[in-house]
Amino acid sequence: MPRQFPKLNISEVDEQVRLLAEKVFAKVLREEDSKDVLSLFTVPEDCPIGQKEAKERELQKELAEQKSVETAKRKKSFKMIRSQSLSLQMPTQQDWKGPPTASPAMSPTTPVLPGATSQPTPAPYAMPEFQRVTISGDYCAGITVEDYEQAAKSLAKALLIREKYARLAYHHFPRTTAQYLGYRWADTAPPEEGLPDFHPPPLPQEDPYCLDDAPPNLGYLVRMQGGILFVYDNKKTLERQQPHSLPYPDLETYTMDMSHILALITDGPTKTYCHRRLNFLESKFSLHEMLNEMSEFKELKSNPHRDFYNVRKVDTHIHAAACMNQKHLLRFIKHTYQTEPDRIVAEKQGRKVTLRQVFDSLHMDPYDLTVDSLDVHAGRQTFHRFDKFNSKYNPVGASELRDLYLKTENYLGGEYFARMVKEVSRELEESKYQYSEPRLSIYGRSPAEWPSLARWFIQHKVYSPHMRWIIQVPRIYDIFRSKKLLPSFGKMLENIFLPLFEATINPQDHRELHLFLKYVTGFDSVDDESKHSEHMFSDKSPSPDVWTSEQNPPYSYYLYYMYANIMVLNNLRRERGLSTFLFRPHCGEAGSITHLVSAFLTADNISHGLLLKKEALMEEYAIAAQVWKLSTCDLCEIARNSVLQSGLSHQEKQKFLGQNYYKEGPEGNEIRKTNVAQIRMAFRYETLCNELSFLSDAMKSEEITALTK
Repeated sequence: MPRQFPKLNISEVDEQVRLLAEKVFAKVLREEDSKDVLSLFTVPEDCPIGQKEAKERELQKELAEQKSVETAKRKKSFKMIRSQSLSLQMPTQQDWKGPPTASPAMSPTTPVLPGATSQPTPAPYAMPEFQRVTISGDYCAGITVEDYEQAAKSLAKALLIREKYARLAYHHFPRTTAQYLGYRWADTAPPEEGLPDFHPPPLPQEDPYCLDDAPPNLGYLVRMQGGILFVYDNKKTLERQQPHSLPYPDLETYTMDMSHILALITDGPTKTYCHRRLNFLESKFSLHEMLNEMSEFKELKSNPHRDFYNVRKVDTHIHAAACMNQKHLLRFIKHTYQTEPDRIVAEKQGRKVTLRQVFDSLHMDPYDLTVDSLDVHAGRQTFHRFDKFNSKYNPVGASELRDLYLKTENYLGGEYFARMVKEVSRELEESKYQYSEPRLSIYGRSPAEWPSLARWFIQHKVYSPHMRWIIQVPRIYDIFRSKKLLPSFGKMLENIFLPLFEATINPQDHRELHLFLKYVTGFDSVDDESKHSEHMFSDKSPSPDVWTSEQNPPYSYYLYYMYANIMVLNNLRRERGLSTFLFRPHCGEAGSITHLVSAFLTADNISHGLLLKKEALMEEYAIAAQVWKLSTCDLCEIARNSVLQSGLSHQEKQKFLGQNYYKEGPEGNEIRKTNVAQIRMAFRYETLCNELSFLSDAMKSEEITALTK
């Protein structure tokens, strides 16, 4: 059955939700306008009077609930459901002395949802013995029945919406969560089904730059309509406007889904429920550490050969122009000046310029340069200051040096940049256990950017088995439009995505780009998030084809059209047996809460951090361990998660994490490869199942309440 994008039939309730979402957006916009420079660093004070009034309202609500006969019945049914769920989730204990040798305990059981005919059979796994923290007594998190039911159903709906967008784009979605939401595929599909498809690394005897394996031309035609590329089998289907069977997105459905998530933000019961559950989970983990830290440590000590330094770890958030540390960059600049000062490295107004002349024009001698004068290290002054962050990419504040040393397109064809990247990759290969996902920029000014970038990759032989590449798209349409480089936002989207569709349909005529795309695993969207737009993205927003103003589209507009084209492209590539791409935008560092709403729908995961660090990966781990007092198990767990979310292939993840890495809980953890204690994995999995059971219990509450009457 062809994969199609499900369209909503808009109801009156949906229209009310849309109006509420517009009010939420207007409120967020007012808050953004009223922010001052210091607002990011101030801590809001809780008003004692407000706290007292809120507690009194909650007390009155609970007293009224106690007098209600209907509420008493519903509360009783919830208690029945919770007792059943908890009894199913509590695994039996057995001595834990390593891998399973006897009959394993059963994993937490997923519930029966309304309409389900049978209960999924739980998969067995070895259950380590450790001290568990449980809360007995009431049915939920200390809020009224109505609030609990409303909050749980709202959160379940949000997860259902996210699952839809993740599945259509071949993004990750947790199988355990899908089981609790009642999706059949989570029980029937093979475990590796639905995983992103990344190209495996070439074998040692294979040439990573071989151009002879391009598949044949399909002869499809591609046309952009409303900012989205549509694929047609031939000219006749194009004339009849009958696109190839792919899941093309529906803007009205997407904006309606976004409105539901926006409305969720203002829902009082949901906010209270989430706040209390998050506080409880934080305390629960603290108790887990207090009770089981030594048991986890003992488990790691009995693990031969493996420690934090020889588990695989991936730097999933690094810009290619910042992949080298500042000392490395300084050393390379001095080396090139000493060995090839008279080499022609640029051309200005028809005049050839040597490396010596470049430095003479800047009135500097590389011999006098220091790490401090180079000034490419992000300090406190760059925190939440994207303008200062961007300037850190200019060595000594000179854009000429950035163009010469940190760009792929220049007079030398990006040679210096390629040499530095290759030096970094050699260091990664020597370390054996460290991997990286550097970001390269595609701006959308011209469709020729893609062939140029692929040529740079192949000509300078930049491939490394320890590197995968992510393409970052800066949100700077307004700059290109003001300089008359682009006629519309639609043209920018076409320049970014049309070459990819052409290379997918006809790799024979785009061999270099076809080869380069094997090693590209995802897309990123980058720029200053604190810049907000007064335009609320909706189905009434101008189409990208007619967005010709110099105003930059809002963040949510960028994300939707990037996701939409990536989704169509992924389905086309999957159909051809080619690798797919993840969408992993920068999100959440600053700006409106609506950014997170957009990413919740469209992103596989989000890239976020304090931006330009220019520190080695191991040094970042060491700093994090000191700042947050992380244990060895904590560090290894973070390292394992970095491999899971990375663009490393299925085969590589099996080698680094274990054959069953895609399974959740202890069953998917091979301690001899990851050095993550099975106790920790069991705690995470049981906690997840418990939280999901709260949502599923509310989803089936009405059915059981009817039976108890």
